[in-house]
Amino acid sequence: MDLVGRTIRELRAFLDRGEVTSEDLVRAYLDRIEGWNPRINAYITVTAELALEMARAADRRIRSGQAGPLTGIPVGLKDLLITEGVRTTCGSRILEGFVPPYDGTVVARLRQAGAVFLGKLNMDEFAMGSSNETSAFGPVRNPWDPERVPGGSSGGSAAAVAAGLAAAALGSDTGGSIRQPAALCGVVGLKPTYGRVSRYGLVAFASSLDQIGPLTADVADAGWVLEAIAGHDPLDSTSIDRPVPALRDLQPEVRGLRVGVPREYFIEGLDPEVEAAVRRAVGVLEDLGAEVREVSLPHTGYAVATYYLIAPAEASSNLARYDGVKYGLRVAGEDLIDTYRKTRAAGFGPEVKRRIMLGTYALSAGYYDAYYLKAQKVRARVAEDFRRAFQQVDVIACPTTPTPAFRLGEKVDDPLQMYLNDIFTIPANLAGLPGINVPCGFTAQGLPMGFQLLAGPFEEEILLRAAYAYEQAAGIKRPKPALG
Repeated sequence: MDLVGRTIRELRAFLDRGEVTSEDLVRAYLDRIEGWNPRINAYITVTAELALEMARAADRRIRSGQAGPLTGIPVGLKDLLITEGVRTTCGSRILEGFVPPYDGTVVARLRQAGAVFLGKLNMDEFAMGSSNETSAFGPVRNPWDPERVPGGSSGGSAAAVAAGLAAAALGSDTGGSIRQPAALCGVVGLKPTYGRVSRYGLVAFASSLDQIGPLTADVADAGWVLEAIAGHDPLDSTSIDRPVPALRDLQPEVRGLRVGVPREYFIEGLDPEVEAAVRRAVGVLEDLGAEVREVSLPHTGYAVATYYLIAPAEASSNLARYDGVKYGLRVAGEDLIDTYRKTRAAGFGPEVKRRIMLGTYALSAGYYDAYYLKAQKVRARVAEDFRRAFQQVDVIACPTTPTPAFRLGEKVDDPLQMYLNDIFTIPANLAGLPGINVPCGFTAQGLPMGFQLLAGPFEEEILLRAAYAYEQAAGIKRPKPALG
């Protein structure tokens, strides 16, 4: 029986019927990782012994009749999620040897659910990147074409699910870092509403933008994982005390659903194959009985510039803790200031240094009002655009990325072109809205394409229902990457 590459629901059925054990699953995935990871580089750390130990514990729960939806399911964790006793690097040399003494909230909730941790997944350094080329542990390669990027910063998470190296994975989304790599790797990626999932134990990039979410093989699986990790957390002051809807029994019903198509998202530079695929996807929803109408989000054009003031400003503050004193890398200098300087020079990569400098400049005396404060005012306008749009529609449908996966090295020397790759995903982060990427076909070269659905705050149930209805009706055939 071929176990890898299955959905969570399929694996759950195998486990519940006693056809396989969780230990069988884990061994199959570990074998797959051993064969493929050297080529794809999706994992920074593989926790084989821990995974087998957790699998045996899961099998005991299953035999005792105490299994939940995720009990015994092998998952991967993006390497910025604090995991007790497991090296957590954030893709950076400055944390290369850091082993946390506790679990972050989402990790603890997966552990309580009985999920099995296969390892920590590669990522752009401190989640700063759109291609997974800034990792200190080498780039991740796209399973569909190893000469192309998987997207970022959750590129390892997306590539692992696409390649069958994990049944599901967690990533983080600051400006599209779940949805964008999901689109480039042909998997489902869900960014929840800001505050829906606790950020306690997420190593911060930009605290007002970061959100943890699942990457999975299909939409239903995303609902299963989100239901397990969502909910209020008193350890996170930005966590919202709001009931989590039932997300494990999605109904593919969208008749009467109002779908908005924003004119500002169909712009020059959008790849013709991507545009055609997205418009076909909207047509599928319309054929299912949804009402499609054009909407306007007039401040969309300012979103990228706004994001690249706010995110680096918050990063410059968050990354100040890496000083060679508290934890992580330490390079001794002649005095304390020299130690700071040498530690950061050796520990941070070029993209992280670039963003710290941008953020520090934007927050500096004399420039705060001109840059950071103004960016926050524009952010409020972007959020207001969405608020008005959602008075007219229930969900918004648009591209996730302007192009399919690009080649490794193609944009690494042009930061502006790299930043523009997130042009369609950034607005949802600025507004704190939920969004999901759903695969919608392949280019003539065989590269995956995805389209994005956005919904109002805490409307994940509507978002998942619309995505599920499309997925079931479209019947997109998803061949496995041809690496083995």
